[in-house]
Amino acid sequence: MKKLMILGGSRYAIPVIKAAHNLGCYVITCDYLPYNIAHGYSDEYCNVSIIDKEAVFESAQRLKIDGIMSFACDPGVVTAAYVAEKMGLPTVGSYEAVSILQNKGRFREFLAQHGFNVPTAKGYISIEESIRDVDIFHWPVIVKPADSAGSKGVTKVEDASELKKSIEHALSFSHCNEFIIEDFLQQSGYSSDTDSFSVDGDLKFVSFNCQMFDNKAQNPYTPAAYSWPSSISEEHQVELASEIQRLITLLGLKSSIFNIETRECIDGKAYIMEFSPRGGGNRLAEMLRYATGVDLVTNSVRAAIGEPCIGIEQKKYNGAWAEIILHSKKPGIFKALWVSEEIGKYVVERDLWIESGTRVGGFSAANEAIGTVVLQFDTQARLREVILNQEKYIQVIVE
Repeated sequence: MKKLMILGGSRYAIPVIKAAHNLGCYVITCDYLPYNIAHGYSDEYCNVSIIDKEAVFESAQRLKIDGIMSFACDPGVVTAAYVAEKMGLPTVGSYEAVSILQNKGRFREFLAQHGFNVPTAKGYISIEESIRDVDIFHWPVIVKPADSAGSKGVTKVEDASELKKSIEHALSFSHCNEFIIEDFLQQSGYSSDTDSFSVDGDLKFVSFNCQMFDNKAQNPYTPAAYSWPSSISEEHQVELASEIQRLITLLGLKSSIFNIETRECIDGKAYIMEFSPRGGGNRLAEMLRYATGVDLVTNSVRAAIGEPCIGIEQKKYNGAWAEIILHSKKPGIFKALWVSEEIGKYVVERDLWIESGTRVGGFSAANEAIGTVVLQFDTQARLREVILNQEKYIQVIVE
């Protein structure tokens, strides 16, 4: 029986644990929060911070693991690569390559050095240095932690006078005490945030979607819904797939799921915005299994324990699919979820994570989601009508 260590214990790890069990693995979940929900599904819990590479390495050696992975958990990705490299375990790529991908400043620099489309961007550790650089950017700009995910600490800054406050906010979410400033790119249509998969360095499955936001939420940059197919033009989808493959080749990446954010902009260019060797949050791989039948979750486990990936191939979507990320627009006490009977026939799954009476936040980050609703439509037109008028069909009632 192979031992698989999964870094992180959020609910997004549960499908991975189940897939690992189906493959006959012994699963060890690891983080510093013993009451995280996923630990109740694993065979063993290891109480170690996943950002402490050496501590995780020591635990992995002691437990004699056969594979390690971080799924939908950004802080564990670099640590997983470090441990895999030190122990000679299956890995997506070198520790150095993964470190480039997981640091937004280094990633932007790598893209620019190799001729990818990239916004003007620069990573910093010094607030003073960044303020001296205000003239190199094309305002407005986006300020982000260099190593944070889930839209934590991200703000749009319209004027240089607001920059310091936004930087301090970003740094409060950064583990490495670094931040990045980059030009705000005006998208055409919807940006894409979805998962793809390479096998032995060959991009076998690529997907694009529509990532949507709730402008009334506390953080308007936290994804609130997704739909497939994408609004990105076919021409740019082909170009982006080619550029993703080029990036995989340049970094020497191997077999892995990738969470990739891309964008088609009004300047006529397409951009790779984020590229992380992990499954995305918000159940994106599960949505792709619904929409195409391709099982990225199970194959992520296979790759992590060094077994051949099976059934990874490009397939068309079987209809138009949408996922609503349930959330409250304001802090309060959750009362109920209301779904209109009018869309009942389109609802494939309703997954509510809390009970009535639970206190909720105002959706300032992805970890404040309270569930999902999965929908399948016959036409893109009907999907778009429901998505653009969500409050008419789905409401989170908060007192």
